[in-house]
Amino acid sequence: MGLYRYLYLLAGLLCLSGCEPSNEQVSRPSDNDTPIIAPYGSWASPLSAANVFQQSDSVIELQSVAGTLYFAESNGEQQGQVGIKQLNKQGNIIEVVPSSFNVKSTVHEYGGAAFLGIGQSLFVTKANDQLFYRFAPNQPSLALTPNGTRHADCVAYPKGSRIICVREDHRQAGEPKASLVTINLNFAKEGDTLVSGHDFISAPAISPDNSKLAWITWEHPYMPWDNSVLWLGDLDRKGQLRNIRKINTPTDSSVSQPLFSPDGQLYVVSDMSDWWNIYRVTPKNILAPVLSKSAEFAVADWYLGNHNYAFESENTIIASYMLGSQAALIRLHLDSGLVESLAVDFGEITQVTKGEDGVYFVGAKATPEKGIYKVIGRGTELVYSPNLAKLDPNFISRAKNITFETGNHQQAYGYFYGPVNPNYIAPHDTRPPLIVMLHGGPTARASLAYRSDIQFWTSRGFAVLDVNFRGSSGFGRAYRQSIYGKWGQADVEDVVNAVQYVVAKGWVDAQKLAIRGISAGGLTVISSLAFYDVFQAGVSYAGISDFEQLVNNTHKFETGYLDQLIGPYAENKARYRERSPFYHLEGLNEPLLIIQGLRGQIVPSQQSQQIYAALKAKGVPTAYISYDDQTHDGWTPEHKAASLDTELAFYGQVFHFTPAGTLPSLLLDNAAALKPSSVSHQ
Repeated sequence: MGLYRYLYLLAGLLCLSGCEPSNEQVSRPSDNDTPIIAPYGSWASPLSAANVFQQSDSVIELQSVAGTLYFAESNGEQQGQVGIKQLNKQGNIIEVVPSSFNVKSTVHEYGGAAFLGIGQSLFVTKANDQLFYRFAPNQPSLALTPNGTRHADCVAYPKGSRIICVREDHRQAGEPKASLVTINLNFAKEGDTLVSGHDFISAPAISPDNSKLAWITWEHPYMPWDNSVLWLGDLDRKGQLRNIRKINTPTDSSVSQPLFSPDGQLYVVSDMSDWWNIYRVTPKNILAPVLSKSAEFAVADWYLGNHNYAFESENTIIASYMLGSQAALIRLHLDSGLVESLAVDFGEITQVTKGEDGVYFVGAKATPEKGIYKVIGRGTELVYSPNLAKLDPNFISRAKNITFETGNHQQAYGYFYGPVNPNYIAPHDTRPPLIVMLHGGPTARASLAYRSDIQFWTSRGFAVLDVNFRGSSGFGRAYRQSIYGKWGQADVEDVVNAVQYVVAKGWVDAQKLAIRGISAGGLTVISSLAFYDVFQAGVSYAGISDFEQLVNNTHKFETGYLDQLIGPYAENKARYRERSPFYHLEGLNEPLLIIQGLRGQIVPSQQSQQIYAALKAKGVPTAYISYDDQTHDGWTPEHKAASLDTELAFYGQVFHFTPAGTLPSLLLDNAAALKPSSVSHQ
């Protein structure tokens, strides 16, 4: 299925960082600073579609090694390929592994934790062959692992000059095998197996004296955030694992991010209280709470290598958490239980890491600022920023948190962004068109971190609604699992109720409501149009439309995910068809733009083509745009920009306004069926 992977690997389409002013001619007010009166959606913006996809580098992983920081950074100008850089003690940035090498693991398909630093050497997984390479000073790179294996989430084990890694073995037929293995630092060998016999293994952590090893496992059909297990074993003098014991946790809980304190005590994050909180493992192998808070000190582990806390000293922990929309950083004093607030002005905080001279983390704010930060006393300091562009703060729309009632009298959440452009005002008594955005997963979440794709729309006079529908992370285990058995239903209910909420507030034009999404989000787009008469337009980027086609087109990591989200297929065939919008197109009468990469493997292009053909034959205004060299793993910057411009042109046709700038020509099939222009005041 690959829904979450699709969202993040195509983050350039829906979740982008800063962008710089374009060369596009932007209309300016006259000398007396009187704004131009122009319809919403038609405003000229300093952000062109091309700008949105330029200068979008991101720090994605962070490690402290031998007194310096190493970090993985994606290169926006090279389609997000990843290299490794070093931030040394003098504050200089040194490129250690070029982005053209493309450091990326695909363990569990989504990867993460693809490099490890030891002394002056780096050990990295290369994207195109998944081999594990050593980069040592003045030596050629050396592949240490066999073909057909994937490695990630590695830790140094000084005894015998070895590394302990999660391995996924694809050399035999059938499902790939998971194990923990040791790899020699200097020679290409098979390696020795420490742990096997589980469907999934992750997060090895070794004690400071190298005497203990902790790790996490889980089994089908669960995901790691459903039911996972923490293990602890002793490493003997020969490096063999002895006295393996299971840490006692409830069967209906998950564990994440095991970490040893400087004095050798094991800590972990668990949601046994409904929220991902930090716990200490007692000598009796049970979990004792360190801090009980209705907040999430972890994330759903789609990727390996997440770090939400680190030991500043034996007695203090620096930790980040999410509570709804708020990303916060705290210092926790273990002896007294005192909690100090260090930062609350971030939209995202990740990769909390202990360095030689303090604790560092990767942060992103509601403004374009983001990068590597250091904890300084009771505050934080930016020490490195990736390649970012600037945007005049006067053009930045700030989110308004909303909470609304949805199905079964539950609450759901979202962020509303109003249109902002100091050069324009709209005609009197008109309201802006609305674009609803959808995250993927569906266990991802919308956040307040700056997104230039949102500002692309708001600076043109659109309102944007980013919805955390049921199933989203950041609101506790119960909310995360509230979509189980209801995917394709609860998420659709939530976006419909979110829109009705903002319409009732009078914030948007009720006759100009659009919804856009990618992959899993595309499913919600098509379902919202097919099952509800709320939206007047939709845009689906390689959207799912037939759940049945997904059953046999998924990978190991998500083999049981549909069982959770909908139900086991064999016993629920009718439900799969009932939830699939492809079989209910009689209710889809509003314009739909479909954009598809023809080489996508996770959501085959056939699904988009079937929807397009059916709507065209039915007489619905529709268009199908495809790109031959575009894959499910990466869209070229040119096609990303063209897609965004085409989407703007689509809204212009459907909502009867003329967008600013030069846009691609878009020929809508059945364009004569478009509804005539109307002005709505509510």
